[in-house]
Amino acid sequence: MKDFATIAIPSHPKYLSIVRSVTGKIAQIYEITETLTEDMKLAVDEACANVIKHAYQGDRTKKIVLKYKITKKSFNVIIEDSGIKAKTDLIKGRDLDDIRPGGLGIHFIKRVFDVFHFDETKKKGNRLILIKYMNIKK
Repeated sequence: MKDFATIAIPSHPKYLSIVRSVTGKIAQIYEITETLTEDMKLAVDEACANVIKHAYQGDRTKKIVLKYKITKKSFNVIIEDSGIKAKTDLIKGRDLDDIRPGGLGIHFIKRVFDVFHFDETKKKGNRLILIKYMNIKK
């Protein structure tokens, strides 16, 4: 079994609700627990918010493409943009002892997904691969 779904949204924060809805609906179809579904929705939302903030530097006229691939053993989300290349060696969440708003998205995404990987073969922009290993029921 392999199922695919792809969506493209404008790089505007108001469209992140669509990302959360689609992620949640796909997880629901595959009977993923509600707690994990909520965590995945927030993690994918955070990754897309980072695209808007960092790759597109707030430009709301660009596009973000999300590809969902479900297999018997994993829930995969690939997030692509055409923005500024991420400096992957500098990507890390801030120190957890530094208590203040913001900057914890990377920690959260890495806590939810088993794989957090930038595909360096993409020539322009970024391709972030998120994988959650699990037994998929359907």
